[in-house]
Amino acid sequence: MISIRRRSALRGTVTAVAVAMAATAGTAFAAGDPTGPEQARGAAVAEHQARQKAASAAPSARAAAVPVTTPTFSMNAVDKQTDELYLYFADEAGGFEPRYPVGVTFEAFADVIDVDNDRDGWSDGTWYLHKDGTLDYNWIDDNLDHHSNEVGWNYDVYTTLLSPGDLGGAQEADLIGIDKAGVLWVYLAHPDGTVDSRVSIGKGWDQYTQIAGQGDLTGDGRADIVARDKSGVLWLYKGTGDYKAPFAPRTEIGRGWNIYDRLLSVGDLDADGTSDLVAREPDGDLYRYSGTASAAVYEKPVKIGWGYDIYNLL
Repeated sequence: MISIRRRSALRGTVTAVAVAMAATAGTAFAAGDPTGPEQARGAAVAEHQARQKAASAAPSARAAAVPVTTPTFSMNAVDKQTDELYLYFADEAGGFEPRYPVGVTFEAFADVIDVDNDRDGWSDGTWYLHKDGTLDYNWIDDNLDHHSNEVGWNYDVYTTLLSPGDLGGAQEADLIGIDKAGVLWVYLAHPDGTVDSRVSIGKGWDQYTQIAGQGDLTGDGRADIVARDKSGVLWLYKGTGDYKAPFAPRTEIGRGWNIYDRLLSVGDLDADGTSDLVAREPDGDLYRYSGTASAAVYEKPVKIGWGYDIYNLL
């Protein structure tokens, strides 16, 4: 992984290399290389992060703390008609910059899961879930070379697959999956994206229609998730730091959340150090729920965009 010091030294070169990687990846995909979208997206993220770091005159609340417990990732948007991939980068003011066209289609993929393993607040690795159930892990090393590992297959048994962050006390972010029978499984992860054998946590998770989480929501430094049940009640599951029982008993947050057709988290969207939630209404209006790191959990929703109904948001 690229250390914080090493990343600072590479700011001047990573942008040019990332642009070249993106062009190469786009050409490779056009020629039938299935790794093209992964490389193109990875290069786009690396380029944007390098520019954002170089332009930052002062550290935000998120970046002031080391290690960072809640990173900020891009929101992935796949056009429902064309399968083209767009990235929405956080503007550090609680919303998103104008969409970034990656220049590739994402039709072969079911999900994309970013991680921040070196705890500097930025993405440094990504799991890609293919629709055929294959799970790959991609990262860029200190020499700015792109790497990919095939982690495994049959991951299409899960209706939900996400990484809220570190669940077992190690440096790396871990994976959780909910299978079609409603069983929750945890995979402890390693720096190269490989994972240990899954551990069963509990049953009954098929009662939820949406699950989201990225980083610390409650202010205790542990990764948390929220889950919406079929009646529209939103529940908080606080992280425990114990991978064998990673979440404390649930706490009700509120009701009426079934007005949204998509809930997700890209981490700290408003640069205050706390995880936030993004919610989309069926008509495409997009809202931010800022995390409070308190018993209130979320502030009142703020509308941050519209027209997002044309996408599958990942």
